[in-house]
Amino acid sequence: MGNIDKRNRLDENPFSYQITKDDTVFILFQGKRVKTLKGKEAEKFLERIEDAVDEKEEQLILAKITGNFKRGNERRK
Repeated sequence: MGNIDKRNRLDENPFSYQITKDDTVFILFQGKRVKTLKGKEAEKFLERIEDAVDEKEEQLILAKITGNFKRGNERRK
């Protein structure tokens, strides 16, 4: 996993997720919702998260599922 996160950004735990009553999963990046998963996609994601060995692997799964959503033009607070 060393070559994947060369700048150690995942060590900061920027990603998180929330599960609703109807098993919808919201993926958050720094507290902002960036992706919503429902149905089979949400089930598959939850299985992968349960199998994760540590927090860094969870962060990597979350990063991969969000895809390439950052383009460099996001505003900072």
